[in-house]
Amino acid sequence: MNTARVAEWQTCLPAGRREGLKIMHYVYVLSSLKRKYIYVGLTNDVERRVAQHQKGRERTTAPYRPFQLLLVEKYSTRPDARKREKYLKSGTGKEWIKQKYRAE
Repeated sequence: MNTARVAEWQTCLPAGRREGLKIMHYVYVLSSLKRKYIYVGLTNDVERRVAQHQKGRERTTAPYRPFQLLLVEKYSTRPDARKREKYLKSGTGKEWIKQKYRAE
């Protein structure tokens, strides 16, 4: 099998199954500038993802635009990033976010 073709094929795999590729995963937190709303997400491209939210391309966040990016955390594995995302989406995690950014 041609190695160039294998590399091309691997990039088409879902994010959690891209073995051999060094893709970083990011957990991010957005805060609505108009309403009392915090959104926590996971992506491999923060700039692209935040732009999607700002443009209203996401049904869950469109009514809350515009946003301020509060936090970005970098992880080398998707499972680690997912674990942190789940925590930040929990009641305890949301309280942590509110306390951390209320003081700043």
